[in-house]
Amino acid sequence: MATDTAPIDFPAWTRLQDQIAWYDAKSQACQSRFKILKICQIVTAAAIPVAAGVSAPVWLVGGAGALIVVLEGLQQLEQYQQNWTSYRSTCEQLKHERFLFLAEAGPYRGAADSHALLAERVESLVSQEHAAWVGSREESSKKMAGG
Repeated sequence: MATDTAPIDFPAWTRLQDQIAWYDAKSQACQSRFKILKICQIVTAAAIPVAAGVSAPVWLVGGAGALIVVLEGLQQLEQYQQNWTSYRSTCEQLKHERFLFLAEAGPYRGAADSHALLAERVESLVSQEHAAWVGSREESSKKMAGG
């Protein structure tokens, strides 16, 4: 049995490790961007009544409202929250696959060619996530176009 820290050198393993790293990094980046946009929206929304209460110029209050709309539009266009959760889910599924392979458990128990099976299962997970991403981008484009 291999260990997670042992040097394993075959294409499916390399691909698995690369994909785990990619999905982990992208998930974290999308989470950060989503939270930054939402924090900006919340702070701006909270500032509007305060600005109105102190008789701030109308353009400032209106500009703050417009900023909230722009920030929400960016979130809808870039799909940071949806990508964050989708990428995190795929990353965790890939980690699960890695564990099963290393433990020679589940579908790998007694497999005639565990390397080929790993390659098929990793590519299936990545393909499913990619298809879901394309579908969400198309849906987002339709929403933004008003259809």
